[in-house]
Amino acid sequence: MDILKKIFPFSFKAKELVPFIITIVIYLVIDLVCGFAIGLLSHIPVVNILTGILGTLLGLYGLIGIVLSILVFLKVVK
Repeated sequence: MDILKKIFPFSFKAKELVPFIITIVIYLVIDLVCGFAIGLLSHIPVVNILTGILGTLLGLYGLIGIVLSILVFLKVVK
């Protein structure tokens, strides 16, 4: 659990409603900005493969962060 707290620090602060909403918004903004940047870089032929892998990893990071924050908010994970 300590490793998850180091990798997803925002998710474990979502114990009340306002921090929960802020955490969700932070992860969505991170995904949106990185997705836009990766979408622009994916048009370069050499960088296309790397941006595809990076985009997938960042998307998973955001998804796991949102799921963890929901679980912390519902007090399933402490």
